[in-house]
Amino acid sequence: MSIYKRFCHETTDREGNLEDLTLCYPENFNFGYDVVDAIAAKTPEKRALVWCNVEGEEHIFTFADIKRQSDRMANVFLREGIGRGDRVMLILKRHYEYWFAAIALHKLGAVTIPATHMLTVSDLVYRLKTARVKAVLCTAQDQVPDRIREALDRSGLTARLWCVQAGVPGFADITAAMEQAEETLERQPTLAVDPMLLYFTSGTTGYPKGVIHDYTYPLAHIVTAKYWQQAEDGGLHFTVAETGWAKASWGKLYGQWLVGSAVMVYDFDNFDPKQLTQVINRYGVTSFCAPPTVYRYLVRKGIPDMPSLKHASTAGEMLAPEVFRRFTQRTGLPLCEGYGQTETTLLMANFKGREAVEGSMGTPSPFYQIELRDKRGRPVPAGEVGEVVILPKENGRQPGIFTAYLDNEEQYRHVWRDGVYHTGDAAWQDGDGRYWFHGRFDDIIKTGGFRVGPYEVENVLMEHPAVVECSVIGVPDPLRGQAIKAVVVLGQGHAPSKELELEIKEFCNQRLAEYKWVRLVEFVPEMPKTISGKIQKAVLRGKT
Repeated sequence: MSIYKRFCHETTDREGNLEDLTLCYPENFNFGYDVVDAIAAKTPEKRALVWCNVEGEEHIFTFADIKRQSDRMANVFLREGIGRGDRVMLILKRHYEYWFAAIALHKLGAVTIPATHMLTVSDLVYRLKTARVKAVLCTAQDQVPDRIREALDRSGLTARLWCVQAGVPGFADITAAMEQAEETLERQPTLAVDPMLLYFTSGTTGYPKGVIHDYTYPLAHIVTAKYWQQAEDGGLHFTVAETGWAKASWGKLYGQWLVGSAVMVYDFDNFDPKQLTQVINRYGVTSFCAPPTVYRYLVRKGIPDMPSLKHASTAGEMLAPEVFRRFTQRTGLPLCEGYGQTETTLLMANFKGREAVEGSMGTPSPFYQIELRDKRGRPVPAGEVGEVVILPKENGRQPGIFTAYLDNEEQYRHVWRDGVYHTGDAAWQDGDGRYWFHGRFDDIIKTGGFRVGPYEVENVLMEHPAVVECSVIGVPDPLRGQAIKAVVVLGQGHAPSKELELEIKEFCNQRLAEYKWVRLVEFVPEMPKTISGKIQKAVLRGKT
């Protein structure tokens, strides 16, 4: 029996499809002790982590290995005064030490702050100051230690500094320190309601917000792993994500280990579709999750046979219908889209047992009570656009949703106004109960009395062979209020011209209802993006 069953009550139909799931956990629940160590005690040789890199190095870690190494690292932290409530930043790319560190910090009750190695010095200054970071554990690669030192100097802060697998000036080598550390750790006092994770959202406006999750957060990912990604007990799940992003929590650790699946990690810097599929085939990956960008590359480069793969899922941005169709035709596997936020776990998905439909967010997770509401807070009927909101189930509290914005109680109260959590995302529901993404409310275009979600137009734009990347925005128009403008990055072999602009407009407008027609096209060499790769529509709107 998978260990997740200890911590939830699930109701399924005769086919095993989820109808309801509620959590049950002790008040001192801690993923490190109650999941990792518990699995290690019962099945110490059970595979937990399969890791390889582009240089051909390989490591396979059992749960006994994860317990031992996380205890060693926790003892190193303890010796240096890291304990309950202290905030520790991890910048570890896809190094296997991330899994030791995350579990070690959870066991100590410290707050883990995952961060990407792509952060600039200014990015680091903001995060170090805002989060009042006590320690940093980082990779020795990509000049990360240099940027951390400069950020600390610039901000006038101090922090305990470690690197993995290397001695770097100003940084202690935690790998060497672990060799001298005790292999066992006495359980430290923690509570399920303690802060466990702090993520900085990428955001398209303003400074990133610090999103805090408590120790119940891993349990909310049972639905993510079992019923959306369809990770299996004894299987091998592969999510393409760097550890600095919340997507790693969705697909590289919590839910997968809870349902008994090992996690596949491929440590790379430059994405290569051929190498990715070779990893899938070499290790026998059974379930796979990646953003649409990865699937676009796979489709364009040609998808080889992947006989071990049983399920494929995607999230993070809209998936072009053509990519969905071609992947499914080649593999026989539908791409199951999912939807959620850094502030939440999985909210909607094309779940196990229901046919995936291209472009649909699927149906709401039974773990949440979700509605679509208008600006006055009234539920909207099928076919009409509304905001996705979540009604708490447990006396005003909803596990899986973040517990606070860092030092911003006003913003937290704003998203929880009227007794519901406001996602800020717009969607509509069809007659079959499926939901369809309509964009962020601040991105919706109002033109000629109609409301147009930019993704509806972007999906069509992406089917033009010259278009590599695009974003659709509304710009002031004296006749329509707003006109629809397409900002386009062209592929190799294509150059901006008036003729190509007309061709793209004609290509799209033949495929769109008249009120969604593209009126303007602008060619740009690259899109303004957040550090996580999201296009900043606010910047594009500011240019016009």
